[in-house]
Formats: sequence, structure tokens, C-alpha cells
Amino acid sequence: MPREMEPARMADAVRPEAIRVEGLRKAFGPLEVLKGVDLTARQGDVVAIIGGSGSGKSTLLRCINFLETPTAGRIVVAGEEIRCRADGTPASRRQIEGVRRTLGMVFQQFNLWSHRTILENLIEVPVHVLGVPRDQAVDRARRLLARVGLADKEAAYPAFLSGGQQQRAAIARALAIEPRAMLFDEPTSALDPELVGEVLAVIRDLAAEGRTMILVTHEMKFAREVASHVVFLSKGVIEEEGPPAQVFGAPRSPRLQQFLKSVD
Repeated sequence: MPREMEPARMADAVRPEAIRVEGLRKAFGPLEVLKGVDLTARQGDVVAIIGGSGSGKSTLLRCINFLETPTAGRIVVAGEEIRCRADGTPASRRQIEGVRRTLGMVFQQFNLWSHRTILENLIEVPVHVLGVPRDQAVDRARRLLARVGLADKEAAYPAFLSGGQQQRAAIARALAIEPRAMLFDEPTSALDPELVGEVLAVIRDLAAEGRTMILVTHEMKFAREVASHVVFLSKGVIEEEGPPAQVFGAPRSPRLQQFLKSVD
């Protein structure tokens, strides 16, 4: 069943903001990819970002945790604004590292360490970056692997897992830092069609438990069923946004109407 938006706007106001983006711009040389994007995700929101190739979806996601440096704009994570210099670069590397520890990122290409076992992939950051005791990190990693259906793969290396298994391991690794919010950059785009469902099932479970997520996806049916809010990005601007029922069922923008026809 589709996730319904809360019936009263007042209910949104009492849920703290997890991520807020204001006036975000990003240019690569003369090419302006993002042209002033505003986006808010409150705790428990599942925000799906949709749009065509080159619309700026992945760039927006990567700017939130400063894998790309914004050209202009404000980014606030859990009430903390990222301080930037006049040229847009972060003023404090320590602040960026701290913010990244609160955001779990899942990429298109898994990005698992090929020379480490799946269990080692999950405990690397908690132990060596966050200072979590090893036995505690291992216990949590095993629980997460069981949760994503990989309890029997902890000693395997990534090369011996299917693409779907690797992406589920990548999700478990992102969860291992106990993030406040999860960022998914088209997590199924590199998978064979028969493997997509197993990854989407894990993400669906995270949504059901109230995880805050921003999800760049080309899976329209999934976005309609799971998201609480949908954003349609086109040519670097938000062309239309709203609840899934509105965006998919009664799109107002001609560009969105055309996009939805093209992905049917």
C-alpha cells in the first residue's frame, strides 16, 4: 500500500528537520547542473527524487554530504548548517567528517572494499573511524547482515556475491554507522532486472520502520508505493513536487507528464 502523507500539516511541524537544502547551485565550469534547489526532509520522511538523465539528481545527493562541493546555497543536517567559505568550499573539514558520520550513503556501484570480507567491510568505519569496540561492531554487523539476508556471507569477499547481494551488503554497511538519514543514489541501476526486487525489499523495510531517506531512483512504481514525498527534477530545477498520489496521479507540469509517459 502507498505510504500516505500525514493528514495535517501541523504534524509535519513537530517532526524535526533531518536535512534542509536552500538555494543549492552547482556548476561544473560553464555548465550549471543545479540552479537553485530547495528541499526538506523531516525525520521519518522518504523523499524520492525522480527525473531524466542529466537532470541533476545524483549531483544533488552528492552535494548534501559534500562529495561534490556546492557552488552556492545552504545545507543544514540535523539542525547544523554546513559552514562554507565564499567560494563554496567547506570551512571546516572536521565538520564535514562529522556530518558524513550521520548520513549513510549507498551508491550505484556498491563501492565495497574488494580485499575485505563482507563482515570486514561492515566493521571498518565503526571500529577505525568511530572508535566502536570491535566486538560490539562485529555483533551489530552480524545482526545487520542477517537483516538483509546475508548472514551466511560474512566471510565471503564481494567478488563472490551477486550484484544484488553486494548492494544489500552496501546497505548494511551504511546502516552500520547508525546514521540519522540514508542517501540512496539509484541503488538498483547497476543490477540485472531479476536482482532489483531483493534490494528494493530491503529499502521498503527501512521505510516501514520510519527511516529518514532521500532516494534517487528510476523505479517509478517503487517511488509511488514507498515515498512520502516525490520531487521531479528537470534541467537543474524542481519542476514539481508533492505526495506520490499527486505527482504520479495528477501531474500538473507538462515536463513531468511527458517524463511519466516516457517511463511507462
